[in-house]
Amino acid sequence: MTESAVAVVILAAGQGSRMQSDLPKVLHRLAGVPLVAHALAAARSLEPEQVVVVTGHGSAAVARAVAGLDPEAATVLQAEQLGTGHAVRQALPALEGFEGKVVVLYGDTPFIGQDTLAALASHGADLVVLGFEAEDPGRYGRLVRGSGGLERIVEFKDADAATREIALCNSGVMALDADLLRQMIGLLTNDNAAGEYYLTDLVALARGDGRRADVVICDEEETLGINTRAELAAAEAGFQTRARARAMEDGVTLTDPASTFFALDTVIGRDAIIGPNVVFGPGVTIESGAEILPFCHLEGCHVSAGATVGPFARLRPGAELGGDVHVGNFVEIKNSVLDEGVKVGHLTYLGDAHVGEQTNIGAGTITCNYDGVMKHRTEIGPRAFIGSDTMLVAPVRVGADAMTGSGSTITEDVPDGALAIGRARQATKPGLAVRLMAALRTKKETR
Repeated sequence: MTESAVAVVILAAGQGSRMQSDLPKVLHRLAGVPLVAHALAAARSLEPEQVVVVTGHGSAAVARAVAGLDPEAATVLQAEQLGTGHAVRQALPALEGFEGKVVVLYGDTPFIGQDTLAALASHGADLVVLGFEAEDPGRYGRLVRGSGGLERIVEFKDADAATREIALCNSGVMALDADLLRQMIGLLTNDNAAGEYYLTDLVALARGDGRRADVVICDEEETLGINTRAELAAAEAGFQTRARARAMEDGVTLTDPASTFFALDTVIGRDAIIGPNVVFGPGVTIESGAEILPFCHLEGCHVSAGATVGPFARLRPGAELGGDVHVGNFVEIKNSVLDEGVKVGHLTYLGDAHVGEQTNIGAGTITCNYDGVMKHRTEIGPRAFIGSDTMLVAPVRVGADAMTGSGSTITEDVPDGALAIGRARQATKPGLAVRLMAALRTKKETR
């Protein structure tokens, strides 16, 4: 291992009782993803050799979420919640053989910046703690510094009046050499007001062993932890405010910034235009020059340059829109590729489909892709014309330059250049409508 090697331990075992929820705290959503996803993204910014997530309350659910978010991350169980020091100790077997810097993060602290983490990981001290100058120090642990750097961390419960006057507070985030962690973690005791094994006590232990401890200071907003629904809402508001500002600074037009909502990983190119009341779920990329009209919801999709979406459209995971595609009002696209120049004007569902370039999809078209057990694909060739109210019963293929008649149910492949009509022949009964209505009214009056 090199001296620059980094491993990350994320503490995500807490129940979060103040959330008043059966859901583990780290699985509550912020910016469209679970809180723990923010910690995992922060960890990956360090390009770590290992990531270990310590689970506890709702461990199975948290482990499943972590596996879906970051398959390379390991999870370990803290069966009893006996403090932060005890939690980190559970991660040590997963770090067997690792030599380098271990960074300890928290699954409910989503906003620590990449520059701050880089400063922690690259600091020359044997142990470095992330601190912040609190506007209202409240019940935070205090960082006590001296001429040699950080001397100790004192939890609020254990602090005297003079120590509580210190404004420099502990975020809980820490970075330390792996060898030091292994040597000292077993020396922690629970001789304190809470009866817990505090990770923060490592500072005094390291100092007593002649090791150097220090502090990296960040803005207080980076250290915001989520403990209540109100704090979650405040964090969401803060995230959205910053995301909107970044988008506009990068050259994106937000017609009504306050009604536009971003996910953690939303990517939008310059000169894109985003209308009012647009919501981005995870996994969305909008290329330069595309336009998203009002009241659209997008998730797990890619929209190419020159495309327009909406108003009132929904793009679901797997939707891929090529250049200059038009998706209109009340259209839903799922797991489908629309090649360049496709037009889907309105009132349509395309699922598990591939639509060739310059094809026109008429109003009311539905790809009937699900038989109750399996999903099936629809293939539509380039320059095809799908008439309004066409039901495409998958698996089915409509060839290049082919057409379907309005109101058709298509159950067989349509060759290139062919016209397919699949509807019952119309029967007209002269005068029957008037006689039928008269009979119905008479029946109603005699009831």
